[in-house]
Amino acid sequence: MTCSRKRRHELSDRQQAAILTLASVELSLTATAAADLWRRPAGQVRGRKGMWWPLLLVQPFGPIAYLTLGRASSPR
Repeated sequence: MTCSRKRRHELSDRQQAAILTLASVELSLTATAAADLWRRPAGQVRGRKGMWWPLLLVQPFGPIAYLTLGRASSPR
């Protein structure tokens, strides 16, 4: 069984735009999560900060998981 993969120039304009849009969203989520993790004190992170860094590389679930589950509410 062979898997035929299309090259970029073989994709339609709509497909190329969708890929670029999704890649931009993924990059933005990762950058936002990494910046937040870098700046947030360890006491405001659920779990160890060192555990979250490798998870940010699991795309797209790592950054989403950190942004929704990894941040503890800050004391007011």
